[in-house]
Amino acid sequence: MILYVKNHPYLYECENICRVFFPDEQIKVITDGEGDDGICVFTQIEKTEGKTFAFARVNVFGKTREATHEIGGDGVDYDERCERILATALYTVLREVTGYTPQWGLLTGVRPAKLMHALSKKFGSDDAAEKFFVDELLVSPDKAKLARKVAESENNIIALSQDKSFSLYISIPFCPTRCSYCSFVSSSMKSASKLIPQYVELLKREIKETADIANSLGLRLESVYFGGGTPTTLSADQLKQLIDTIAECFDLSNLREYTIEAGRPDTLTTEKLEVINSGINKRISINPQTLNDEVLKAIGRAHTARQALEMFALSREVGIGNINMDIIAGLPKDTLESFTNTLDRICALSPESITVHTLSLKRSSTLAQEDRSFLKDSELVAQMLTVAQEKLYANGYAPYYMYRQSRMVGNLENVGWSKAGYECLYNVFMMDETHTILSCGAGAVTKLRVPNVNKIERIFNYKYPFEYVSGFETILARKKRIAEFYAEFNL
Repeated sequence: MILYVKNHPYLYECENICRVFFPDEQIKVITDGEGDDGICVFTQIEKTEGKTFAFARVNVFGKTREATHEIGGDGVDYDERCERILATALYTVLREVTGYTPQWGLLTGVRPAKLMHALSKKFGSDDAAEKFFVDELLVSPDKAKLARKVAESENNIIALSQDKSFSLYISIPFCPTRCSYCSFVSSSMKSASKLIPQYVELLKREIKETADIANSLGLRLESVYFGGGTPTTLSADQLKQLIDTIAECFDLSNLREYTIEAGRPDTLTTEKLEVINSGINKRISINPQTLNDEVLKAIGRAHTARQALEMFALSREVGIGNINMDIIAGLPKDTLESFTNTLDRICALSPESITVHTLSLKRSSTLAQEDRSFLKDSELVAQMLTVAQEKLYANGYAPYYMYRQSRMVGNLENVGWSKAGYECLYNVFMMDETHTILSCGAGAVTKLRVPNVNKIERIFNYKYPFEYVSGFETILARKKRIAEFYAEFNL
């Protein structure tokens, strides 16, 4: 695809709109000239006789459509309006030439609910914000209502945070195997097993150093989240060492939630679950992704559906009363009937929360580099999400958390659903960027946040475990920036 850009700076938004309609196309940007071979998209903002117009034309293998929209007025939001109206013109011609209407309209961003909240504040009402989603951003009424519902739930959680609040993230970047759709930086146990003991020892040191800084600043720990990778690839003793280190070094008196991802059922044992259950406010996430064994095999999972169900039952037996389960819509070899069966079986277990993801294929994932003929069309995946929404509402779950990723099938969404009182606080704090997230481990990113101000600064750890080990002293040195940041802003 060739994207021609003339007289405007809105390249990023135009590229994103094009990817909604042509997710697999490589986009070549040209700022001078025009052509008509293959897929050509021409965008322009032009002033004529005192008026400003947004123009878009699309040529798809000889089939051409074009649209011109006037950009009226000026004012403080003029630049935002120019971008939105150009995006609308481009969206209009792409919709006409492809016959496809994306449910999220012009929205390509990660956080629709956060935008809904901002618009509610700007316009003075939730109704006005929802109307703007539908009328100006061309979002379907159903998705606009979903964003509003999530925003309302998120706002209740965000209100729990105080000026000195923070959350702690612990990265365990190891997995038994790598799922074919995954692009996260993680190492298989086969290649990394010799490195894990040293990694755990250094991670304990980083946790202690981080706690010293947080304690010196008088910060208030709200939530702890072990992510990965798969944290339960560690042994029970290694998990206990990390949990004990956190308990010894941090003040947990204000802690609301403690989550450990136990995503792979084949990594769980009674001993590990008992270690996890010994903590406070414990919450785990068991993520089968599907309960269809053929689909599990296709995505590179080593466990079976039966194992996932057995590990859920075992978790209940040891006393864990807050369990999340993840599923994915759009997996290879999955069907609407199979997806619905997975959903019904998981609802029958009555976990406290269920997260429904839409398949997202990053370029570095195995599936993205292999035969892509399995990819479900957008309408089928949308049907899966509609079924999920209907069944989850019917079973007493409500949407509380949502985010979107690039290259998602159908440009759809991931939604966390929970029973009342079991929402994952960390997910909301992290996605909304409500407060500081202090992060430890390989690939971890610390996000420093100034309360009530849209000011965020990031501190990056090395991505890979071997880099983390070899560059550990540099990582500790970077942590000094936390205290400097809080001093600069008198926090």
